[in-house]
Amino acid sequence: MALVWLDSFQIKKGYDVLEFSERPWGTYQVLHSNPFSQVKEITVKAGARLSYQTHEKRAEHWFITQGPAIVTIDGVTKTLQMGDSVDIGIGVAHRMAAPAENGVTFIEVQTGTYFGEDDIVRLEDDFGRN
Repeated sequence: MALVWLDSFQIKKGYDVLEFSERPWGTYQVLHSNPFSQVKEITVKAGARLSYQTHEKRAEHWFITQGPAIVTIDGVTKTLQMGDSVDIGIGVAHRMAAPAENGVTFIEVQTGTYFGEDDIVRLEDDFGRN
């Protein structure tokens, strides 16, 4: 079982969180996990972006719950609005970014054979991570 860190907001809202993590770009929390899928709620700070990355063992589906969001998939950048979604196949380069004016929150549904954070191949990273 993963460690659970709950802040007062989450406890008040009654969230059932399996894992919570702070990153330089924002936060994520794992809401569901089994051997075939994992579901995260990810929040990106205003003006921040995740690394441009690929995964070898999982595909992802992103559903925007607060936006707009700037999404790059295989070098093509689009703006998505709340309620929009996008599919990212295994091995496809992708990035989520938040405009300077607002943060972004999205639900990420991962499917595949492995969901560890070490299944990230970073192609570009604003924070110097490999």
